[in-house]
Formats: sequence, C-alpha cells, structure tokens
Amino acid sequence: MNLPQNVATKPSALASPVVELRQYTLKPGRRDTLIDIFDSRLIEGQEAAGMTIIGQFRDLDRPDMFVWMRGFDSMDARKDALAAFYGGPVWAAHRDAANATMIDSDDVLLLKPAWPGAGFDLAGAQRPNLAGDEKPIRNRPLTGIVVIEIHHLQPGTEADFTTRFEIETACLMTADARLLAAFVTEPAENSFPRLPVRADENVFISVMGFASTEAHARHKAALAASPAWQDFWRAAQPGLTKPTETLRLSPTSQSLVGIYS
Repeated sequence: MNLPQNVATKPSALASPVVELRQYTLKPGRRDTLIDIFDSRLIEGQEAAGMTIIGQFRDLDRPDMFVWMRGFDSMDARKDALAAFYGGPVWAAHRDAANATMIDSDDVLLLKPAWPGAGFDLAGAQRPNLAGDEKPIRNRPLTGIVVIEIHHLQPGTEADFTTRFEIETACLMTADARLLAAFVTEPAENSFPRLPVRADENVFISVMGFASTEAHARHKAALAASPAWQDFWRAAQPGLTKPTETLRLSPTSQSLVGIYS
C-alpha cells in the first residue's frame, strides 16, 4: 500500500486477530461532523487503550453511513481496551457530540482473519499527525476506494467457501484490484456486551482496494466475463443465505487503509 511520506509514524500493526466492522447510520447531513470528531479526537485515545484503528470511510452509495474498522490482539484484549476507552476521559469528553450525529451504531460484525495472513498488513502504515486543536483536512487529495463484500453463509459452509475463495479467486484478480484482507465471523461470545454485535451472522468478508471507481467497474466487468468466476459463484450459491452486500467506501484523511497515491 502506498502512503503519503510527509506523515508521522504510527506503530506497525500487523493483522489483528480480532476485527470489528462497524456501520453507523447517521442523522441526515451529519457525517462530516462525526468524521471531524472521530479523526481529530477519538483515534489517539482508542489506540492508547490498546486498539488499532484500521480504517474509517464514507460510504459512496449511502450518504448518511459511516463505516469503520478496528482491531484487537485477542478477545480478552478487546474487553480490556473497550473498557478502558469507554470508561475513560477521551470518550467522556466527546461522546455527547459524537452520539448526537447518530441514529444507530449497533450494526457491528465481529471477525477474524479468514486464513493465516489474511488480515490487514499495516506495517509501515502512517497517518498525518494532528497537533493540538488542529482538525483533519477534510478535502486532502485522496484517490482510490475500498470495496467490502459481505457474503452471508449457511452454517458449516464457511470453511469450504474460504478455501475456494483463497485458491480459486487468486488467479482471477485483475490488475485493477488489490485484495487487502479477508475475514470470517469470530464465533466467540461478545467480550464487551455493552457494545452489541450481530451475533447471529455467519459471514465471509473480502476487502479490496482500487485506484478509482472506474478501476472497480473494470474489475467487475472482467469478472463477469470470466467463465472461472462464473463457475465459482455457481458453486457458491447453495451456501449463501442472502444476496451479497457491497460497500463502496472512500477513506477519510486519517484512515490507514485505502490511501493511494
């Protein structure tokens, strides 16, 4: 992943064993307000508590959706980190302003890497350093999008789907696409029940990067014309419980994942 060079160093964070994918429904017109609060006020406190803020995004197709991901070293570490942050001074200082932008914040999937090495590699990843009362540059030039596909699976089919995806789709990746990570549902009990998760879900999630929306469209067209891709999806259909969800996301100026140059 190519990242800007004039930025402050962030400690390296290789694939987190536990990841949350969080989708927030916001009040109309309040997304940029939340992003300003999140990017300038809430990242440092969460990472100081032991989390990795992997990426935060504007949903290109849903103007009132804020999507973000954070990682933890284990389920026990998740419990301790969340307790420290949500019981600490940073959240106390900014929770009212943040919560005032939200309609719903409970759409959360608890995940783990789909295979060894399938998590995000954030080694060397950096974000611009914000000092004092400085706000993120909302319109800092960025190109590229992140596309998350959520595949809902029948119980017991996740191992076969994951194996086939890892082996069969690797040779189908076009020059426009980068597979950034892949995840499946983490089945462990929610270690911090104060924050709900979608515990009844069984999913496989791919996270891919593209240099532009046009590059993503070219990739989709190439796959649609591929007999091998058609065979893969034909075989996968019996194991799916609902249509695949596709999130087309634009990274905020402080997102570690998805910043392309």
